[in-house]
Amino acid sequence: MTTPLKLALIRQRYTPFGGAERFVSRAMDALKAQGASITLVTREWEGGGGALICNPFYLGSLWRDWSFARCVCRTLARHNFDLVQSHERIACCDIYRAGDGVHREWLAQRSRVLGPFSRLGVWLNPYHRYTLAAERRLFASPQLKAVICNSRMMKAEIVRHFGVAEKKLHVIYSGVDLDAFHPHLKDLHRQPIRTQLGIPEHATLFLFVGSGFERKGLAAALRALPPAAYLAVVGHDRRARYYSRLAKQLGIADRVRFLGPQQEVKPYYGAADALVLPTLYDPFPNVALEALACGLPVITSTHCGAAELLAHAGLVVDALDTSALGAAMTTLLDKNHRAALGEQARRLASEYGMQTMADNLLRLYGELMPRAGV
Repeated sequence: MTTPLKLALIRQRYTPFGGAERFVSRAMDALKAQGASITLVTREWEGGGGALICNPFYLGSLWRDWSFARCVCRTLARHNFDLVQSHERIACCDIYRAGDGVHREWLAQRSRVLGPFSRLGVWLNPYHRYTLAAERRLFASPQLKAVICNSRMMKAEIVRHFGVAEKKLHVIYSGVDLDAFHPHLKDLHRQPIRTQLGIPEHATLFLFVGSGFERKGLAAALRALPPAAYLAVVGHDRRARYYSRLAKQLGIADRVRFLGPQQEVKPYYGAADALVLPTLYDPFPNVALEALACGLPVITSTHCGAAELLAHAGLVVDALDTSALGAAMTTLLDKNHRAALGEQARRLASEYGMQTMADNLLRLYGELMPRAGV
Protein backbone atom coordinates (compact mmCIF):
# COMPACT_ATOMS: atom_id res chain seq x y z
CA MET A 1 0.00 0.00 0.00
CA THR A 2 1.48 3.37 -0.99
CA THR A 3 1.67 6.42 1.26
CA PRO A 4 -0.32 9.49 0.14
CA LEU A 5 1.79 12.19 -1.43
CA LYS A 6 2.43 15.11 0.93
CA LEU A 7 2.60 18.22 -1.23
CA ALA A 8 3.10 21.86 -0.24
CA LEU A 9 1.75 24.51 -2.63
CA ILE A 10 3.08 28.07 -2.37
CA ARG A 11 0.95 31.01 -3.48
CA GLN A 12 1.26 34.39 -1.80
CA ARG A 13 -2.26 35.72 -1.91
CA TYR A 14 -5.75 34.62 -2.88
CA THR A 15 -8.28 36.72 -4.74
CA PRO A 16 -11.46 35.20 -6.17
CA PHE A 17 -10.83 37.18 -9.37
CA GLY A 18 -7.26 35.99 -10.00
CA GLY A 19 -6.66 33.35 -12.66
CA ALA A 20 -3.56 31.92 -10.97
CA GLU A 21 -5.34 31.66 -7.65
CA ARG A 22 -8.32 29.96 -9.26
CA PHE A 23 -5.90 27.47 -10.80
CA VAL A 24 -4.35 26.71 -7.40
CA SER A 25 -7.76 26.24 -5.82
CA ARG A 26 -8.97 23.91 -8.59
CA ALA A 27 -5.70 21.99 -8.64
CA MET A 28 -5.93 21.45 -4.89
CA ASP A 29 -9.44 20.05 -5.21
CA ALA A 30 -8.46 17.78 -8.11
CA LEU A 31 -5.36 16.45 -6.35
CA LYS A 32 -7.17 15.90 -3.05
CA ALA A 33 -9.77 13.89 -4.95
CA GLN A 34 -6.92 11.59 -5.99
CA GLY A 35 -5.85 11.13 -2.36
CA ALA A 36 -2.96 13.60 -2.17
CA SER A 37 -2.35 15.52 1.06
CA ILE A 38 -2.14 19.23 0.15
CA THR A 39 -0.90 22.05 2.37
CA LEU A 40 -1.08 25.62 1.11
CA VAL A 41 1.63 28.09 2.16
CA THR A 42 0.30 31.62 1.78
CA ARG A 43 -0.21 35.05 3.30
CA GLU A 44 -3.98 34.64 3.30
CA TRP A 45 -6.46 32.30 1.69
CA GLU A 46 -10.20 32.61 1.32
CA GLY A 47 -10.66 29.19 -0.17
CA GLY A 48 -11.17 27.34 3.10
CA GLY A 49 -9.19 24.45 4.55
CA GLY A 50 -5.92 24.37 6.44
CA ALA A 51 -2.90 26.41 5.41
CA LEU A 52 0.50 27.51 6.69
CA ILE A 53 0.30 31.29 7.01
CA CYS A 54 3.37 33.39 6.20
CA ASN A 55 2.26 36.98 6.59
CA PRO A 56 5.13 39.17 7.84
CA PHE A 57 4.75 42.93 7.91
CA TYR A 58 5.74 44.81 4.76
CA LEU A 59 5.58 48.17 3.02
CA GLY A 60 5.61 48.17 -0.76
CA SER A 61 5.70 45.39 -3.33
CA LEU A 62 9.45 44.66 -3.11
CA TRP A 63 9.39 44.18 0.67
CA ARG A 64 6.14 42.21 0.27
CA ASP A 65 7.67 39.62 -2.06
CA TRP A 66 11.04 39.48 -0.28
CA SER A 67 9.53 39.04 3.20
CA PHE A 68 7.11 36.37 2.00
CA ALA A 69 9.88 34.38 0.29
CA ARG A 70 12.06 34.56 3.41
CA CYS A 71 9.20 33.46 5.66
CA VAL A 72 8.23 30.59 3.35
CA CYS A 73 11.74 29.12 3.21
CA ARG A 74 12.08 29.31 7.01
CA THR A 75 8.63 27.73 7.50
CA LEU A 76 9.29 24.88 5.06
CA ALA A 77 12.53 24.06 6.87
CA ARG A 78 10.42 23.13 9.92
CA HIS A 79 8.14 20.74 8.03
CA ASN A 80 8.52 17.53 6.10
CA PHE A 81 6.91 17.40 2.66
CA ASP A 82 7.54 14.97 -0.16
CA LEU A 83 7.50 17.82 -2.67
CA VAL A 84 7.21 21.60 -2.53
CA GLN A 85 5.59 23.28 -5.52
CA SER A 86 5.80 27.05 -5.77
CA HIS A 87 3.62 29.36 -7.82
CA GLU A 88 5.88 32.25 -6.81
CA ARG A 89 9.50 33.01 -7.73
CA ILE A 90 10.95 31.41 -4.60
CA ALA A 91 14.11 29.30 -4.80
CA CYS A 92 13.40 26.84 -1.95
CA CYS A 93 11.06 24.63 -3.99
CA ASP A 94 11.29 21.32 -5.82
CA ILE A 95 8.81 22.31 -8.54
CA TYR A 96 8.03 25.72 -9.95
CA ARG A 97 4.85 26.32 -11.92
CA ALA A 98 5.62 29.20 -14.26
CA GLY A 99 2.05 30.44 -14.42
CA ASP A 100 3.06 34.09 -14.06
CA GLY A 101 5.41 33.89 -17.03
CA VAL A 102 8.99 35.05 -17.44
CA HIS A 103 9.29 38.52 -15.94
CA ARG A 104 12.08 39.48 -18.33
CA GLU A 105 9.84 38.63 -21.28
CA TRP A 106 6.91 40.56 -19.82
CA LEU A 107 9.07 43.67 -19.45
CA ALA A 108 10.25 43.30 -23.05
CA GLN A 109 6.68 43.07 -24.33
CA ARG A 110 5.48 45.93 -22.13
CA SER A 111 8.26 48.13 -23.47
CA ARG A 112 6.50 48.03 -26.85
CA VAL A 113 3.82 50.40 -25.53
CA LEU A 114 6.05 52.66 -23.40
CA GLY A 115 8.03 55.74 -24.32
CA PRO A 116 11.83 55.86 -23.84
CA PHE A 117 11.73 57.51 -20.41
CA SER A 118 9.05 55.12 -19.17
CA ARG A 119 11.09 52.15 -20.40
CA LEU A 120 14.15 53.44 -18.53
CA GLY A 121 12.05 53.90 -15.41
CA VAL A 122 10.78 50.33 -15.59
CA TRP A 123 14.26 48.84 -15.94
CA LEU A 124 15.58 50.97 -13.04
CA ASN A 125 12.60 50.21 -10.80
CA PRO A 126 13.86 48.35 -7.67
CA TYR A 127 10.91 45.96 -7.70
CA HIS A 128 11.63 44.81 -11.23
CA ARG A 129 15.33 44.44 -10.39
CA TYR A 130 14.42 42.28 -7.39
CA THR A 131 11.99 40.16 -9.42
CA LEU A 132 14.53 39.59 -12.20
CA ALA A 133 17.14 38.53 -9.61
CA ALA A 134 14.65 36.23 -7.84
CA GLU A 135 13.84 34.63 -11.18
CA ARG A 136 17.53 33.98 -11.90
CA ARG A 137 18.03 32.46 -8.44
CA LEU A 138 14.99 30.24 -8.87
CA PHE A 139 16.04 28.72 -12.19
CA ALA A 140 19.63 28.26 -10.98
CA SER A 141 18.60 26.61 -7.69
CA PRO A 142 20.07 23.12 -7.20
CA GLN A 143 16.87 22.16 -5.34
CA LEU A 144 14.73 22.73 -8.43
CA LYS A 145 13.75 19.37 -9.90
CA ALA A 146 11.08 20.40 -12.40
CA VAL A 147 9.34 23.37 -13.96
CA ILE A 148 5.68 23.10 -14.95
CA CYS A 149 5.04 25.19 -18.06
CA ASN A 150 1.41 25.90 -18.91
CA SER A 151 2.23 26.34 -22.60
CA ARG A 152 4.91 25.47 -25.12
CA MET A 153 5.52 29.21 -25.44
CA MET A 154 6.48 29.33 -21.78
CA LYS A 155 8.86 26.38 -22.13
CA ALA A 156 10.62 28.01 -25.06
CA GLU A 157 11.03 31.30 -23.16
CA ILE A 158 12.60 29.61 -20.14
CA VAL A 159 15.07 27.77 -22.35
CA ARG A 160 15.91 30.96 -24.25
CA HIS A 161 16.36 33.22 -21.24
CA PHE A 162 17.80 30.84 -18.64
CA GLY A 163 19.16 27.81 -20.45
CA VAL A 164 17.27 25.37 -18.19
CA ALA A 165 17.70 21.78 -19.33
CA GLU A 166 14.66 20.66 -21.33
CA LYS A 167 14.37 17.47 -19.27
CA LYS A 168 13.36 19.66 -16.32
CA LEU A 169 10.61 21.42 -18.28
CA HIS A 170 7.17 19.79 -18.43
CA VAL A 171 4.27 21.26 -20.42
CA ILE A 172 1.09 20.62 -18.44
CA TYR A 173 -1.86 22.70 -19.54
CA SER A 174 -4.35 24.00 -17.03
CA GLY A 175 -7.64 22.20 -16.57
CA VAL A 176 -11.17 23.51 -16.89
CA ASP A 177 -14.37 22.29 -15.23
CA LEU A 178 -16.21 21.00 -18.29
CA ASP A 179 -19.51 20.70 -16.44
CA ALA A 180 -19.47 24.22 -15.00
CA PHE A 181 -18.23 25.87 -18.20
CA HIS A 182 -20.52 24.54 -20.89
CA PRO A 183 -22.42 25.82 -23.97
CA HIS A 184 -25.65 25.31 -22.02
CA LEU A 185 -24.81 28.53 -20.16
CA LYS A 186 -26.17 30.31 -23.23
CA ASP A 187 -29.65 28.87 -22.58
CA LEU A 188 -29.53 30.01 -18.97
CA HIS A 189 -28.00 33.46 -19.22
CA ARG A 190 -28.07 34.95 -22.71
CA GLN A 191 -31.44 36.64 -22.52
CA PRO A 192 -31.45 37.79 -18.85
CA ILE A 193 -27.90 39.18 -18.92
CA ARG A 194 -28.45 40.98 -22.21
CA THR A 195 -31.68 42.46 -20.90
CA GLN A 196 -29.88 43.56 -17.74
CA LEU A 197 -27.08 45.20 -19.75
CA GLY A 198 -29.32 46.69 -22.42
CA ILE A 199 -27.77 44.69 -25.27
CA PRO A 200 -30.02 43.60 -28.17
CA GLU A 201 -30.64 39.87 -28.46
CA HIS A 202 -29.18 39.56 -31.96
CA ALA A 203 -26.24 41.96 -31.56
CA THR A 204 -22.75 40.45 -31.52
CA LEU A 205 -21.33 40.68 -27.99
CA PHE A 206 -17.60 40.33 -27.42
CA LEU A 207 -16.45 39.54 -23.90
CA PHE A 208 -13.18 40.77 -22.37
CA VAL A 209 -12.19 39.15 -19.06
CA GLY A 210 -9.05 40.10 -17.17
CA SER A 211 -7.64 42.44 -14.55
CA GLY A 212 -4.75 44.69 -15.44
CA PHE A 213 -6.17 46.26 -18.59
CA GLU A 214 -2.86 47.47 -20.04
CA ARG A 215 -1.39 43.98 -20.01
CA LYS A 216 -4.57 42.29 -21.21
CA GLY A 217 -4.96 44.66 -24.15
CA LEU A 218 -8.23 46.41 -23.43
CA ALA A 219 -7.25 49.59 -25.30
CA ALA A 220 -6.71 47.57 -28.48
CA ALA A 221 -10.05 45.80 -28.03
CA LEU A 222 -11.83 49.13 -27.67
CA ARG A 223 -10.15 50.61 -30.74
CA ALA A 224 -10.90 47.50 -32.81
CA LEU A 225 -14.57 47.07 -31.84
CA PRO A 226 -16.54 46.71 -35.11
CA PRO A 227 -19.53 48.96 -35.78
CA ALA A 228 -22.78 47.72 -34.21
CA ALA A 229 -20.94 45.15 -32.05
CA TYR A 230 -20.89 45.38 -28.23
CA LEU A 231 -18.12 44.75 -25.70
CA ALA A 232 -18.56 43.64 -22.08
CA VAL A 233 -15.51 44.20 -19.87
CA VAL A 234 -15.13 42.07 -16.73
CA GLY A 235 -12.16 42.83 -14.52
CA HIS A 236 -10.39 45.32 -12.28
CA ASP A 237 -7.91 48.06 -13.06
CA ARG A 238 -6.85 51.08 -11.04
CA ARG A 239 -7.05 53.15 -14.24
CA ALA A 240 -10.53 51.99 -15.19
CA ARG A 241 -11.68 55.59 -15.64
CA TYR A 242 -9.04 56.10 -18.33
CA TYR A 243 -10.52 53.26 -20.39
CA SER A 244 -14.03 54.58 -19.84
CA ARG A 245 -12.89 57.96 -21.18
CA LEU A 246 -11.18 56.22 -24.11
CA ALA A 247 -14.47 54.53 -25.03
CA LYS A 248 -16.17 57.95 -25.02
CA GLN A 249 -13.40 59.47 -27.17
CA LEU A 250 -13.81 56.62 -29.67
CA GLY A 251 -17.55 57.20 -29.80
CA ILE A 252 -18.39 53.67 -28.62
CA ALA A 253 -19.35 54.30 -24.98
CA ASP A 254 -22.95 53.30 -25.69
CA ARG A 255 -21.75 49.87 -26.87
CA VAL A 256 -19.28 49.11 -24.05
CA ARG A 257 -20.25 47.80 -20.63
CA PHE A 258 -17.68 48.08 -17.83
CA LEU A 259 -18.80 45.51 -15.27
CA GLY A 260 -15.90 45.56 -12.80
CA PRO A 261 -14.57 42.39 -11.16
CA GLN A 262 -17.05 39.55 -10.97
CA GLN A 263 -16.68 36.57 -8.66
CA GLU A 264 -18.97 34.61 -10.98
CA VAL A 265 -18.13 35.02 -14.67
CA LYS A 266 -20.19 32.15 -16.11
CA PRO A 267 -23.33 34.25 -16.82
CA TYR A 268 -21.27 36.56 -19.03
CA TYR A 269 -19.83 33.63 -21.00
CA GLY A 270 -23.41 32.57 -21.54
CA ALA A 271 -24.41 36.01 -22.82
CA ALA A 272 -21.40 36.52 -25.10
CA ASP A 273 -20.67 35.42 -28.67
CA ALA A 274 -16.85 35.42 -28.47
CA LEU A 275 -13.94 36.20 -26.15
CA VAL A 276 -11.44 38.88 -27.18
CA LEU A 277 -8.15 39.05 -25.27
CA PRO A 278 -5.39 40.83 -27.23
CA THR A 279 -2.97 40.52 -24.33
CA LEU A 280 0.54 41.93 -24.50
CA TYR A 281 1.82 38.86 -22.66
CA ASP A 282 0.11 35.93 -20.97
CA PRO A 283 1.53 32.40 -20.48
CA PHE A 284 -1.94 30.82 -20.73
CA PRO A 285 -4.99 32.63 -19.32
CA ASN A 286 -7.60 30.44 -17.66
CA VAL A 287 -10.31 32.55 -19.27
CA ALA A 288 -9.32 31.25 -22.69
CA LEU A 289 -10.02 27.66 -21.66
CA GLU A 290 -13.22 28.68 -19.89
CA ALA A 291 -14.49 30.47 -22.99
CA LEU A 292 -13.58 27.55 -25.25
CA ALA A 293 -15.39 25.15 -22.91
CA CYS A 294 -18.47 27.40 -23.20
CA GLY A 295 -18.30 27.08 -26.98
CA LEU A 296 -17.02 30.61 -27.60
CA PRO A 297 -14.47 31.41 -30.30
CA VAL A 298 -11.38 33.12 -28.86
CA ILE A 299 -9.38 35.98 -30.34
CA THR A 300 -6.00 36.45 -28.69
CA SER A 301 -2.45 37.54 -29.42
CA THR A 302 0.81 36.00 -30.59
CA HIS A 303 2.32 36.35 -27.10
CA CYS A 304 -0.48 34.43 -25.40
CA GLY A 305 0.14 30.74 -24.69
CA ALA A 306 -3.45 29.90 -25.61
CA ALA A 307 -2.68 30.87 -29.21
CA GLU A 308 -0.91 27.56 -29.77
CA LEU A 309 -4.22 25.70 -29.39
CA LEU A 310 -6.42 27.91 -31.56
CA ALA A 311 -5.81 26.61 -35.07
CA HIS A 312 -9.51 25.73 -35.54
CA ALA A 313 -11.22 27.46 -32.60
CA GLY A 314 -10.17 31.07 -32.80
CA LEU A 315 -7.97 33.75 -34.30
CA VAL A 316 -4.52 35.08 -33.40
CA VAL A 317 -3.14 38.58 -34.10
CA ASP A 318 -0.33 40.80 -32.85
CA ALA A 319 -1.47 42.58 -29.70
CA LEU A 320 -0.68 46.02 -31.15
CA ASP A 321 -2.06 45.46 -34.65
CA THR A 322 -5.43 47.10 -34.17
CA SER A 323 -6.35 46.74 -37.85
CA ALA A 324 -5.77 42.98 -37.77
CA LEU A 325 -7.68 42.72 -34.51
CA GLY A 326 -10.59 44.63 -35.98
CA ALA A 327 -10.61 42.38 -39.03
CA ALA A 328 -10.58 39.28 -36.84
CA MET A 329 -13.48 40.60 -34.76
CA THR A 330 -15.37 41.50 -37.93
CA THR A 331 -15.17 37.91 -39.20
CA LEU A 332 -17.01 36.85 -36.04
CA LEU A 333 -19.98 39.05 -36.84
CA ASP A 334 -21.01 36.16 -39.10
CA LYS A 335 -23.26 33.96 -36.97
CA ASN A 336 -22.54 30.81 -38.99
CA HIS A 337 -18.79 31.32 -38.77
CA ARG A 338 -19.06 31.82 -34.99
CA ALA A 339 -21.13 28.67 -34.66
CA ALA A 340 -18.60 26.56 -36.56
CA LEU A 341 -15.70 27.87 -34.48
CA GLY A 342 -17.75 27.44 -31.32
CA GLU A 343 -18.26 23.74 -31.98
CA GLN A 344 -14.53 23.33 -32.52
CA ALA A 345 -13.91 25.30 -29.33
CA ARG A 346 -15.94 22.93 -27.18
CA ARG A 347 -14.31 19.87 -28.73
CA LEU A 348 -10.88 21.36 -28.08
CA ALA A 349 -11.66 22.24 -24.47
CA SER A 350 -12.90 18.68 -23.82
CA GLU A 351 -9.27 17.54 -24.03
CA TYR A 352 -8.31 19.76 -21.07
CA GLY A 353 -10.61 18.73 -18.23
CA MET A 354 -9.62 18.90 -14.57
CA GLN A 355 -9.05 15.14 -14.42
CA THR A 356 -6.56 15.31 -17.28
CA MET A 357 -4.63 18.05 -15.50
CA ALA A 358 -4.62 16.14 -12.21
CA ASP A 359 -3.45 12.94 -13.90
CA ASN A 360 -0.60 14.80 -15.60
CA LEU A 361 0.48 16.45 -12.36
CA LEU A 362 0.37 13.19 -10.42
CA ARG A 363 2.36 11.46 -13.15
CA LEU A 364 5.05 14.12 -12.80
CA TYR A 365 5.07 13.84 -9.00
CA GLY A 366 5.44 10.09 -9.33
CA GLU A 367 8.48 10.53 -11.57
CA LEU A 368 10.06 12.91 -9.05
CA MET A 369 9.12 10.84 -5.99
CA PRO A 370 8.84 7.20 -7.14
CA ARG A 371 7.82 5.97 -3.71
CA ALA A 372 5.13 8.56 -3.21
CA GLY A 373 1.66 7.40 -4.12
CA VAL A 374 -1.94 8.41 -3.91
